[in-house]
Formats: sequence, C-alpha cells, structure tokens
Amino acid sequence: MENATLITFIIYLIAMLFIGIISYRMTSNLSDYVLGGRSLGPGVTALSAGASDMSSWLLLGLPGLAYATGLDSIWMCVGLLIGAYLNWKFVASRLRSYTEVANDSITVPDFLENRFKDQSRLLRVISALVILIFFTFYASSGLVGGALLFQETFGMTYNTALFIGAIVIISYTFLGGFLAVSWTDFFQGLLMFLALIIVPIVAIMNLGGWGETVDTIRSIDPTYLDPLDTMTGLGIISLMAWGLGYFGQPHIITRFMAIKSTEEIPKARFYGMSWMTLSIIGAIVTGFVGIASFADNPLIVGEVDNSEKVFIFFADILFNPWVSGVLLAAILSAIMSTIDSQLLVSSSALAEDFYKALFRKNASDKELVWIGRAGVIVIALISIALAYQGNPEKGGASVLDLVSYAWGGFGAAFGPVILMSLYWKRMNRNGALAGMITGALTVIIWKNVGLGAHLYEIVPGFILATLAIIIFSLIGNHPRPVIQEQFEEAVENDVEK
Repeated sequence: MENATLITFIIYLIAMLFIGIISYRMTSNLSDYVLGGRSLGPGVTALSAGASDMSSWLLLGLPGLAYATGLDSIWMCVGLLIGAYLNWKFVASRLRSYTEVANDSITVPDFLENRFKDQSRLLRVISALVILIFFTFYASSGLVGGALLFQETFGMTYNTALFIGAIVIISYTFLGGFLAVSWTDFFQGLLMFLALIIVPIVAIMNLGGWGETVDTIRSIDPTYLDPLDTMTGLGIISLMAWGLGYFGQPHIITRFMAIKSTEEIPKARFYGMSWMTLSIIGAIVTGFVGIASFADNPLIVGEVDNSEKVFIFFADILFNPWVSGVLLAAILSAIMSTIDSQLLVSSSALAEDFYKALFRKNASDKELVWIGRAGVIVIALISIALAYQGNPEKGGASVLDLVSYAWGGFGAAFGPVILMSLYWKRMNRNGALAGMITGALTVIIWKNVGLGAHLYEIVPGFILATLAIIIFSLIGNHPRPVIQEQFEEAVENDVEK
C-alpha cells in the first residue's frame, strides 16, 4: 500500500513543482507575482478561488463534522453556499473594476489605501498586519492537516510529516507566485472535485445503497438524521454565519482582482458555484456515510477523536493502493491549494505594503519579487512553529477550529470594509480604519474569553465593524471629489450593476 501511494504522491508533487517552474519563467514583476498580470480566464479564476477557499477542512474538517454530528452539519453548508454566491454576485465584478480604477491596486491593503487616498499609510499597514496575524493561524491549520495525512498514510511521526509537507508547499509558491498558485489550484480543484464524487458513491454502494445506509444510521442513532435535533437558535446562526466570512477573505477576493475582465465574472460564478455545491455535498455525504461504515469501529472513542480522518480511512479501505494514492493526493491538493494562496497574500503584504510602502519606495520589481519570496519563507516558518505546537493528538486545536478562528477574523475585519467601500459613496478613511480594527479586535477578544462556544465570533465582529464604519464615516468629513469620481467610475465599469 505505502509504496504505491508514495509513487502516486511523488508523481503528483513533481507535476505541481513543474507548474511552479514554468510560472517562474513567466513572472517578471510584482504584479505578475502577486496578481498574475490580471490574466486569468473564468475557469481558472473559479476553480482556483474555490480550491484556495476550501483547504483541508473540505476533505478533513467538514466530513469529520458530518461524522460527529450527522445532518446538523448541513447548516454550515447552507451558510457557505449563500455567502459564496453573494460574494461572486456583489463583490467580484465591482472589486475587479474598482481595483483597476484605484491606481491599479494589486493587494487588498493597496486597494484600501488608494480607494480612500490615505496618505498616512495607516490603512495599508493595519490591513497588512491583520493579514499577517490571521494567515499564520490559517496556514498552520493546513500544515496540521498535511501532517495528519502523511502520518496516517505513511506511518510517519507527526513532526516528520509536518516538515515534509511544508517543504513541498513552500517550494512551488516560492518559485512561481500567483500564476503557479492559480494554475496548481485549478488542477487541484479538479482532483478534489473528483475525489468527493467518487468516495461517497463507492462508500454508499459498499453499504448496499442509499436506503441501506440511512437505515443503518437510523438504527445507530436516529438523531443523526434530524438537522434540528441538537441545534439551538444561536447554534444555527453560528453555523450559517460562516457565509459572512467570504466577503473578507484576501486569498479568495484577490482571484476576483486577477480575472481578465468584468465580462468574465458571470461565467466564472457559474463554474465556481457548481464546483462548490457538488464538492460540499460530497464532503457531507462522506462523513454521513462514515457513521454507518464505521459503526463497529467508531472513530471517536473517549478522548481519541479520529473523525477528521474519515475520508482518509475510506480511501484506504475501499480502493486499491493506486486509486487510494490519487484520492489521498486530493487531500494534499486541498491543503496545498489554500496554504500557497495564504503564503502568497502574506508575502505580498510584506513586500508591497510594508517593505515598499515604508522602507523602499523606489524598490525595483525584481527586488520586490525576491522580498515577496523571502516573505513566503518567513511566514511559512512561523506557521510551521504554530503547527508544531498544535499536534491534535496532544491536545492541539483541530483543523476546523484553526480555520474557524482565521475565517472569522478575516470576515469581521475585512468583510464590512470591502462591502461598504464598494457600495457606499459616503464612506471615508476613518470609517474604514474603525471598521477594520473593531472587527479584528472583537473576534480576538470574543474568542479568547470563551464566548465563541455560544456564538461564532464572526457574528458580533461583523455587526460591530459595520456600525463602526457607519458611525465614524458620518461624524467625519465627506470624501473628497476625486474619491467620489473614482467611485462613480468603478460603478460604471461594473457589469453586475
């Protein structure tokens, strides 16, 4: 088993590195490295946005949640699908238009500074700081997922598996930048999609069909079939509130900024939502079927919780070693496709928003690209250190817990700011600053005082950030005429208006 799977993994990794090398030859300046020269087609935009969004939680965390809670997990999926659609509908085209109008902005901090003509650089620096803080946690969640995969597949120790996975991911992100990340995410998205279609279908057939599967689950515990059994009102709100996070995820919305033109957005939205809907259904069904499949050998026993390995166990049990290797490579795809995007956005924050903005205003493109690459190494090392301390088998946070914290942080800090900067002409610099700081601090405080156990921290963070934006914008000065003119031009160029 291990030899066949190892060979499959090696072939897959070589292919990803090959894409990185090709993209290295196509990367000549910071715009290429950070946004790929705004050259993505709708298919690559859609699948790379989806793959970078889903991360290891799609094949590990979400099936694990469905295994542990049954149909209760459906509320998170409903929220995510609604949020993703609204993000494509109301943010994608307007942001693509506005970033070009606002001095051809290539990062989220760059856009916010140019949108509000902030000469103090506070918007740029604080937004870059928020990115660096939350992405270190987000990237560490992927590294934990990768370690669990290598650990279970090859019998490695957690620490060995962690370092091997990290080296591969850093390598091709370091080389190719945005083009490498987007094209590898495109192929990884296809692999993830196929895996989440194949595994639940074969698992259901192995149990004798859908009816037999449901009957078996009902005999184990009928509450697994009731999406409302253990749910409270706040519980449903918390799960559905995951959808609010989409508006503020830098690694997702930068894909909108990189598409060739706003005319491609509707097509990309159709591709992206189709991919996401089927993938999420596959993930939920995988965990749900696991309840019946592992009834005689449960994955949660006492303090040992292997629920997030349900997809891995199915790949091992149901398929021959070569097919299993491909399916397990899909998990690695999910992990890599998100971490590479996170590292890239973080490194661009260091290069464009700290280094160039504060220290070397006249830095050459070549210099900035290499600063960005150095940033990939530094941020990855910090994430590795967090993941090293976070071995789930020794009491560390689960993949889903780590993702939840970072997702909430970005959603509250950037979501209201991005939405209102695109649609509210009266918004000013102070409103944007107040909203960003309020959202980030609310999430951090709410989570660390333990209130997140009752209501997901993105909910109060999003609400308070929105109020802060409105209050501080209204008590401040009206935006200058040049800012209002840019707003009108961005609206005019938006195909979704």
